[in-house]
Amino acid sequence: MKSSPKYDFLIVGAGLYGAVFAHEATKHGKNCLVIDKRNHLGGNTYCEDIEGINVHKYGAHIFHTNDKTIWDYVNSFVPFNRYTNSPLANFEGKLYNLPFNMNTFYQLWGTKTPDEAMAVLDEQTSKYRNITPTNLEEQALSLVGDDIYKKLIKGYTEKQWGRKATELPAFIIKRLPLRFTYDNNYFNDTYQGIPIGGYNKLTEGLLKGIECRTNIDFFKEKAALTGLAKQIVFTGKIDEYFDYCHGKLEYRSLDFKHEILAQSNYQGNAVVNYTEAKIPFTRIIEHKHFEFGRQKSTVITKEYPLEASPEKEPYYPINDTKNNEIFKAYQEMAKNEPTIFGGRLAEYKYYDMHQVIGAALSDTRKLFNEKS
Repeated sequence: MKSSPKYDFLIVGAGLYGAVFAHEATKHGKNCLVIDKRNHLGGNTYCEDIEGINVHKYGAHIFHTNDKTIWDYVNSFVPFNRYTNSPLANFEGKLYNLPFNMNTFYQLWGTKTPDEAMAVLDEQTSKYRNITPTNLEEQALSLVGDDIYKKLIKGYTEKQWGRKATELPAFIIKRLPLRFTYDNNYFNDTYQGIPIGGYNKLTEGLLKGIECRTNIDFFKEKAALTGLAKQIVFTGKIDEYFDYCHGKLEYRSLDFKHEILAQSNYQGNAVVNYTEAKIPFTRIIEHKHFEFGRQKSTVITKEYPLEASPEKEPYYPINDTKNNEIFKAYQEMAKNEPTIFGGRLAEYKYYDMHQVIGAALSDTRKLFNEKS
């Protein structure tokens, strides 16, 4: 006689979606097994302790949300600090504040009042008003004019996407926020911060008491693993789940070059973007500033964008028409599967952290209300 599965849920992927799902399912009395192919939990939010600094191993993660429920939820596992994201842009050795605000306009043009700045913007965008943008370059020029586009958008965007701005669709930039105040806070959200002690504290809180196994490749051990649980929650690449039968979905990836420096402060800010095309990396992260660190040394990371490949992690879905059509075909297949699909890779959607947590909470509420 066949024995019943040991677990209610096998959760493939220990990132935020998988961890929140496992936590909520466990609260409802379900038995979960969480697996991940990496050698650690936490997905892309994982922090590595280097020189006593919590290094964001897979790129800067800055938590921000307007949703008090989600803010209270994450703070119930670990208190968050008051970090505010105020990045800088470096173009030809000169620094500009981001997002585009009165400080930026002063640095570009010497304007001191909103009226002066608006007059320059009006003059620079006027020649593009009567065109219908057919690509990203035309769209950006119509929104912000030549100076902001050429110094702060063009090079960075072309590096990020690996394509000329004239080859990118206009819809990538629907709008470019312009602030006519001296406010360098990148996000408008009410709540913003970094977990005190790093994101691993959040992961540990979510997965406390839940069985987790790392260095497990779901696809290499699929037959054995699927027999362990009544249902699968899959947070990996949806095209891989269906053995790429409709083709591979495209992503942009990143290569991270971490450096330990024997100095206490390298750039004075957590995030500095490099917007020149000739500089191969897009930004430098100095991790200690996320937590106001006072360590004697510092760790910086240069981010180099590149195409995703089997050797490189997929980070940014390329949501153009071709890829979205392929994804829709997989979405239709997913409707006929008992598996639950969730998260950035399974939904082929760029999620901020609060959004993926919100999606996992929404999915578990629906699931357990239906079964209660």
